[in-house]
Amino acid sequence: MSMSIADMRKDYSRQSLEVHDVLQNPVLQFKKWFDEATQAQLPEANAMHLSTVSSDGKPVGRIVLLKGIEQETFVFYTNYESRKGKELLHTPWAALTFFWIELERQVRIEGEVSKVSPEKSTEYFHSRPRGSQIGAWVSPQSETIPDRTFLEKRQEELTQQFDGREIPRPEHWGGFAIRPQSIEFWQGRPSRLHDRIRYTKTAGTDWVIERLAP
Repeated sequence: MSMSIADMRKDYSRQSLEVHDVLQNPVLQFKKWFDEATQAQLPEANAMHLSTVSSDGKPVGRIVLLKGIEQETFVFYTNYESRKGKELLHTPWAALTFFWIELERQVRIEGEVSKVSPEKSTEYFHSRPRGSQIGAWVSPQSETIPDRTFLEKRQEELTQQFDGREIPRPEHWGGFAIRPQSIEFWQGRPSRLHDRIRYTKTAGTDWVIERLAP
């Protein structure tokens, strides 16, 4: 290796974040930062790390794509029979992390999970490209398969089966919505003295806003 991993570091200095600068509602503050990330044309600004809990209490993570912010929930879509789908149905709590390195920003979200309505899932399903709709039928997500040919054969069969007609949404495919109980905004600062502002949900619709040590 040309450089020690321990020596890899970057000093952050683009912006600052103060309690008096943030909006009172963290979802609106997230939308503000998300708009700035998309306006900066960051690649996959809606990519987020989703953490779930396995049946034996171990953390599990992967990257998924945010597909909506609706009624103060963060929405994404997946196969309900996938590993993450089963874990969310078993333990309906999750953590999301967004990292926009170009803006030196991170957002962490923790909250309770529920299924999106079948009607909303169907509406989104039919907004997807036709190939993606077929893909939702093709893949037994997270299950062991013999080889890629298995998928390609299934894709060919289903493409023919649905030729010339609307593709129905599979019952095993749909959305999850995370309703945040805590949202933390992180802005990189020099010398690792980063700004961290955390919102914590209280009874009703109120949020407590606090600064955390980096």
